[in-house]
Amino acid sequence: MGNKNKNKAGGLVYSTDPNFSYHDEAEMETESLAPEKQKIRVMLERKGRGGKEVTLLEGFVGTDAEKEELIKILKSHIGTGGGYKEGELILQGDHRDKTVKFLIAKGYTNTKRGN
Repeated sequence: MGNKNKNKAGGLVYSTDPNFSYHDEAEMETESLAPEKQKIRVMLERKGRGGKEVTLLEGFVGTDAEKEELIKILKSHIGTGGGYKEGELILQGDHRDKTVKFLIAKGYTNTKRGN
């Protein structure tokens, strides 16, 4: 059976507690960190992508809107494709050096290049 019939509350069907309130961890907004406190790692990945190289940004803490905005700015600056999907910030191709230089210039001083 597909995932469409799974209960959002992780198996909870009914609660007798009148003050019960269900809060899904995935739905809660993450707090943003200042750029100088972010620990971003810029890495290259090929596995599971049909042999194509992608540049991954890991460790960015912020809301989904902030992540989408950051990847949009990076894509236009570097001149490549990419996107934000399932919590991953992805740029098509090997752009680690350009990405690190750009992020450091924007105030993300704790950015490092991975593998």
